[in-house]
Amino acid sequence: MGRDERFPVWEAALGAGVAAAFAAGLVGVYLSMPDSDYSFLKLPRNLEELQILTGHLENYTSDYTLQVLVGYCAVYIFMQTFMIPGTIFMSLLAGALFGQLRGLALVVFAATAGASSCYFLSKMIGKPLVFTLWPDKLSFFQRQVAKRREKLLNYILFLRVTPTLPNTFINLASPIVDVPYHTFLLGTLIGLIPAAYVTVRAGIALGELTSLSDLYDTQSIALLFLIGVVSVTPALLGKDEAQEKPSEMVVGAS
Repeated sequence: MGRDERFPVWEAALGAGVAAAFAAGLVGVYLSMPDSDYSFLKLPRNLEELQILTGHLENYTSDYTLQVLVGYCAVYIFMQTFMIPGTIFMSLLAGALFGQLRGLALVVFAATAGASSCYFLSKMIGKPLVFTLWPDKLSFFQRQVAKRREKLLNYILFLRVTPTLPNTFINLASPIVDVPYHTFLLGTLIGLIPAAYVTVRAGIALGELTSLSDLYDTQSIALLFLIGVVSVTPALLGKDEAQEKPSEMVVGAS
């Protein structure tokens, strides 16, 4: 194995340090809570577990709002940073505990912070992982970013709104294909709002959900794709204009 293919010890230590920082934050939240049985605190993997967790947390949210908020954000950001599946349940939980507006703001903040943390972690240690897991996707993404460099924000918005590429892949691959952080941040912050709105709204009526497929009806999916098409249109128009200019120069020269 060549020098460039090795996984340096300092990079593993960095990842462990980030995980330890999140763990320390959660321990601090736990120590500030009253003595009680917290065996119900675990990451939900289905709607039934989420409903049980919500029922318990509702009793604490009004009296220990700050601790619940900090704990929620720490868990969500940790999951986004280290690609742990299940953030959709966290988004539903935000709607159930905090309502539409506060829940939406909380999810967008935590999701953007987690995506940013993943972006910077990947920038330092993620290249071997991305090349190993998604070589074809990475080549496709790199070509698209290169073609749409002048309208890159629109393209990132399109990717965030539509399921063209997984969000986890976008978080990890963006620094590798030289997507500037300010473009990544703004595209993520704005692009996550539509899907977050749908999920948080569903969380308000959590007791009525029987399946995750209930989240996105035909109307919601059509709306998300419409927003995606609108967001990418300027990039497509810019590409057409760029192609027309050389043709005009050839005609003028002849």
